[in-house]
Amino acid sequence: MIDLTKHIETLRSGGIILYPTDTIWGIGCNATNEKACQRIAELKGRSDDKSFVLLVDGFPMIQKYILEFPEVCYDLADFATKPLTIIYPNATQLAPSVLAADGSVGIRITTDPVCLKLIRAIHAPLVSTSANLTGEPAPTEFSEIHSKIIDGVDAIVEDRLTEKRTKASQIIKIGLGGQVTIIRK
Repeated sequence: MIDLTKHIETLRSGGIILYPTDTIWGIGCNATNEKACQRIAELKGRSDDKSFVLLVDGFPMIQKYILEFPEVCYDLADFATKPLTIIYPNATQLAPSVLAADGSVGIRITTDPVCLKLIRAIHAPLVSTSANLTGEPAPTEFSEIHSKIIDGVDAIVEDRLTEKRTKASQIIKIGLGGQVTIIRK
């Protein structure tokens, strides 16, 4: 397993990292740290009205941050054939900048061992926004990442630079009444 001590300390101290997620290359931080989340938004040139996707290690962590957890989400996760991001209503205890204007947040349960180790070490969701400048394509390889992004983070998971990632996750939005809306297949 990769030594992630430096990356964990970076996350714990409010820093931001560049890392391969279970889908694409991402920029991450502790999703409860507003200052770190704002740094990511500034680095990407992202407007304040866009929310972030978060990675967690399982449903118990999601339930800590979602006030009214829709039971249908268990089935959606069980039947997903590729990584699935679910947009949940009424999030709480997260940095304000990770939330959408309506208070919702996109969360994905990751199975990636490096992501899981980071999440479990900081005991919080990990921001997982694509490692691109706003308007550019999401990078599936490290070589596709703009130098401004590389220079703007505090640590890079370098042991995985040659890995090619897949594509973005599916996205489903859950309404307060359990309604399901497909955002991206």
